[in-house]
Amino acid sequence: MKRSGRVHRAFSLVELVIVIAIIGIVAAIAAPRLSRGATAAGESSLAESLSAMRTAIDIFYVEHDGMYPPFLKFEILMTQYSSKRGVKTGARDPASGVIYGPYLRTIPPLPVGINKGKATVVAAFGDDGGWVYDVSSGTIKANCKASEVDSAGKRYADY
Repeated sequence: MKRSGRVHRAFSLVELVIVIAIIGIVAAIAAPRLSRGATAAGESSLAESLSAMRTAIDIFYVEHDGMYPPFLKFEILMTQYSSKRGVKTGARDPASGVIYGPYLRTIPPLPVGINKGKATVVAAFGDDGGWVYDVSSGTIKANCKASEVDSAGKRYADY
């Protein structure tokens, strides 16, 4: 008995193995390129985060008559309004002189290294935080070990 004229075709095992091998070769070529893209994105994000925070510190310095944000109030002074002396913080209140800032919406998380994801500011390298802030010079750096370097061999802490 003849069926309705349809021919049932299926892939042979050899055809499936060839397709899987081709997919494997393409994946082996593409995977390293994708990982390099992720590394470059982290490095770019680090440079942008540092640039934004350094600009915020510089603006604070100018608006507060040559005073860098004190270490203990760094996050508050960067993310809230403050008075000329940096004493009062909170909502904008021209009557009490709270008119400066905010300079950042939030402290960005560190995008690279062993402390990746931490958005806290610490006083020294090796402390548990994302960024190292030196109040005497107003500098901020990535809290990364000396062995943590970018794709060109530059230390993240030297960005």
